[in-house]
Amino acid sequence: MKFVFFISLPLYALDQWTKQLVLRWISPEGPGRIVIPDFFNLVNVTNTGAAFGSFKNNNTFFIVISSIALLVVLTLLVRRHLPDRWRDVSLALLLAGILGNLTDRLLYGHVIDFLLFNLHIRYADPWPAFNVADSCISIAVVLFIIHSFWKQKSPA
Repeated sequence: MKFVFFISLPLYALDQWTKQLVLRWISPEGPGRIVIPDFFNLVNVTNTGAAFGSFKNNNTFFIVISSIALLVVLTLLVRRHLPDRWRDVSLALLLAGILGNLTDRLLYGHVIDFLLFNLHIRYADPWPAFNVADSCISIAVVLFIIHSFWKQKSPA
């Protein structure tokens, strides 16, 4: 269990710290800060919805969903089980991501997104802004998928 918190807590802290820097140094009305011209900018975008800004203005709904997800993740972590590093790392990343975005929703009434990449491909020009918590959630999902295929191929 300690292992999980050594992953979750620093990532949660990184998420909140970077968002504080964005709030302090980047105006929501402005164009943001160019990091790599025509590829990567730091911006200050408020997101009252879910991924890619879908389901806007449903903050209360997402607070409820996030709270339920948080309880499920904590229950899975606390439950006695055989050691499984993939599962634990995935849950730790998911925990950090849920906490990061839930904190934003509770404090500000929206999620703060600030990483903006222009991938110069159709439908991703630019890719919707995201944050550290979103990255944690996305990586957790990918690890869960990889883990599920790996578990299916393992002998019983």
